[in-house]
Amino acid sequence: MMLRRFFASSSHDMAIDLGTVNTVIHVRDQGIALNEPSVIAVETIGGVRRVKVVGNEAKPMMGKTPANIQAIRPLRDGVIADIDVAEQMIKHFMAKAAGGSGRFRRRNDVVICVPSGSTMVERRAIRVATMNAGALRVQLIDEPMAAAIGAGLPVTEPRGAMVVDIGGGTTEVAVLSLQGIAYSSSVRVGGDRLDEAISSYIRRNHNLMIGEMTAERVKHAIGSAVRPLDAGQSMKVKGRDLVNGRPAEITISEAEIADALAEGVGHIKHAVMSALERTAPELSADIIDEGITLTGGGALLRRLDQALMEHTGLPVKVADDALICVAKGAGRALEDAAYAGVLTTA
Repeated sequence: MMLRRFFASSSHDMAIDLGTVNTVIHVRDQGIALNEPSVIAVETIGGVRRVKVVGNEAKPMMGKTPANIQAIRPLRDGVIADIDVAEQMIKHFMAKAAGGSGRFRRRNDVVICVPSGSTMVERRAIRVATMNAGALRVQLIDEPMAAAIGAGLPVTEPRGAMVVDIGGGTTEVAVLSLQGIAYSSSVRVGGDRLDEAISSYIRRNHNLMIGEMTAERVKHAIGSAVRPLDAGQSMKVKGRDLVNGRPAEITISEAEIADALAEGVGHIKHAVMSALERTAPELSADIIDEGITLTGGGALLRRLDQALMEHTGLPVKVADDALICVAKGAGRALEDAAYAGVLTTA
């Protein structure tokens, strides 16, 4: 009896939003236990690779490592690109979320989020990586469904709800009803693509090469989905001058960054309109009342809700806790038997 109680108390079943940019973990009965960048630094010594640091400690190393250290993001466009490195990262995050790798800690059940458009091969890769990282059993949940649950949408009722989950690698657009996905689409446009657009714009128009972390800072500081009437805010940006090869600094405006982001925002608008055009009439009627809910880190791009509202003519809102909405929803599906129907093993 005492042994059974010990193992019950040491159980740390968890739900994982394994994102291209950030990994968020919800632990059963505890809530969000980890939210860190999906980055791992690997050091090579004498031809042997070993993990140096992971997450918060690894991200500042990106673009700044010596020859024997690589700062790697093992996920691209929402799916695993380097399975060996991904396993190491998941293992580290699971142990950290559980409070350390206790000697007698048992293997736990894990619910992990996957893009709705991912293939069976990609889903299997995520399951295998999570099992190898120490999970006892792995169940999958589609990211839009997890996002909708986390945002508090009525996914168990016979009512249509539309969610747009904008992550680092993909934007997932889905219409949901009765614990199922009536329509979904996934476009390979997310925070990463928007960062690349900013880097490309500054390179083309100012002959300045900047790193991805700098582009991300610019997006957060003055990025906007709607071009201001004037230049708007401005900020200084440092990088390498492509003409003379020297370090240089320029001033960039909000209007310029809005121009840089216009194509990516346009792809998101098009994905939303395509979903609306393919939605059954009765579900469309519900969406008029419920509106469109934005989740994910990309939903925090300033005035994106306004841009989509003007484009669709429907009410658009950003979910509370948009950054951790997917992990929260997956956690509720893990803990609440009412959502058991949204979990799969393949």
